[in-house]
Amino acid sequence: MPPLHRSPRGTRDLLPESQPFWDHVEEIAHDISLNYGFSQINTPTFEDTSLFIRGIGKGTDLVDKEMYTFQDKGGNSQTLRSEGTAPVMRAYLQHGMHTLNQPVKLYYIAPVFRYDRPQAGRYREHRQFGVEAIGETDPALDAEVITLAHDYYKKLGISKISLQLNSIGCNTCRPLYLKKLVGFYQKHRSNLGQDCRNRLDINPLRLFDCKEKNCRNSLLDPLPLISEAPKVIDSLCGECESHFKHLQDYLEASKLSFTLNPTLVRGLDYYTKTVFEFWAQGIGAQNAVGGGGRYDGLAELLGGKRAPGIGFGIGLDRAIISLQEQNIKVPEKTQPEAFLVSLGNLARRKTLILLRSLRQAGIRVESTFGNRSMRSQMRQANASGAFYTIILGEDELAKEQVTSRDMASGEQKQIPLETIVVQLKKDLESWE
Repeated sequence: MPPLHRSPRGTRDLLPESQPFWDHVEEIAHDISLNYGFSQINTPTFEDTSLFIRGIGKGTDLVDKEMYTFQDKGGNSQTLRSEGTAPVMRAYLQHGMHTLNQPVKLYYIAPVFRYDRPQAGRYREHRQFGVEAIGETDPALDAEVITLAHDYYKKLGISKISLQLNSIGCNTCRPLYLKKLVGFYQKHRSNLGQDCRNRLDINPLRLFDCKEKNCRNSLLDPLPLISEAPKVIDSLCGECESHFKHLQDYLEASKLSFTLNPTLVRGLDYYTKTVFEFWAQGIGAQNAVGGGGRYDGLAELLGGKRAPGIGFGIGLDRAIISLQEQNIKVPEKTQPEAFLVSLGNLARRKTLILLRSLRQAGIRVESTFGNRSMRSQMRQANASGAFYTIILGEDELAKEQVTSRDMASGEQKQIPLETIVVQLKKDLESWE
C-alpha cells in the first residue's frame, strides 16, 4: 500500500545518505567566502511581495509565473524568498550599512522557492549559495566576485565548467539599444509565441531569456531569429564599454578563461552592465549551475539611495549533481568512535551512565536499544564503522571492567570500568 502522503511535487527529502554532499558544498561555501572577506547574513524566508516586484520587475517569468505568494492573516501580501539579492539589499538599506566601509561584502546559504517545471537539479525548493558586494562600481570588484565563484567550483573539484560573460549596458545606453531590439522583433512579431509577444511589449530584453523552442537562448544551437538580433554589446556607452574592457583585462590577468556570450541577459530586471553564468556539462537541458551580475540601480528601485553592487547565486542542488556525475568523492559522515554493547538490565543501566561519560569527554559513541541478543548487537556495532566496541556483560560486571575490541584487528583487552574513558581516548589517538 502506497504511503498516504508524499513530498510535494518539485521538492524532495534530503536523506541521511545525501548529507555528506550537503555538508561538503556548504562547508566549502563558508570557507571560501570567509577567505575572500565576506560575512554571513541570514534574511527572512518570506518578504513583502512588493520587494520582489519592484526589484525583479514585471514581465519576468519569476514575477509573473514562479513566485509563491500568499496573504497573511493581517491581509498583507507576502512571498517566499524567490531569489537572494533583493532581500540582502533590503537589509543593507534597512540597517544603514552604507555607513560601513564599502563595499559591504555579504554571503548567504538559504532555501529559495520557485514554482518552476521540475527537472534535473531544478526544484521548487532548492538551496542557494550567494554573495553580494554592495557599495562600489569598480570592475575589479566584479572580477573578485566572479573569481570567488570560479574558485568555489575549483575547490569542489568540478571540472568542465565554462564562464559565460556579457554586458547588458546601463540606463544610459540600454534604452537606445532596446529601440533597435524592438524594431527588429516587430518585423517578426507574427512568428513569435504569446510569451514572446508579451515580452516584446513589456520587457523586450527578456526575449533572449525565452524558454520557448522558437526563441531559445543558446550559443550551442542558436536559432536564426536570436542570432540575427542586434546585440547589446554593440550599443554600449563609453562608461559601460570601459567597465567591460577593464573587467576582461582583470579576468585575463587572473588567468580565468571566459566566453563572450552576446545573448546572455539573465532573468531579472535589476541587472546592469556585467552579467555572467557558469555552465557545466552533463546535467540536462539547463546547464547553468550558477550566475549573477551587477545591479547598480537596485537600491533606488527599492526606494533607497544609490548603492551599486554585484553578486551571484549558485544552486547547490546542481553543484551536487555535478559532483556525482563526475564521480567526485566527498568526506563521508563521521562514524562513531566507539559502540557500546551490553547484556542484561543491570549492564544496560551501567551502559547508559558510561555513554554519558564518554560523550561528555568528547567521544562519539552509539549503542543499541531494545532487547537484542549479543550477536545482533555485535552485527550492528560492526555495521556502524566504529573503531572500538565496548562490551559490558555479566562477566564484566562481576569484575567491574569492560572488554574493548579493536574492530580493525579484532584484538580484545579488559579495562577497569573506572578508567575506560581515559584509556579509550588514549587508544583513539592511534587512529588519528
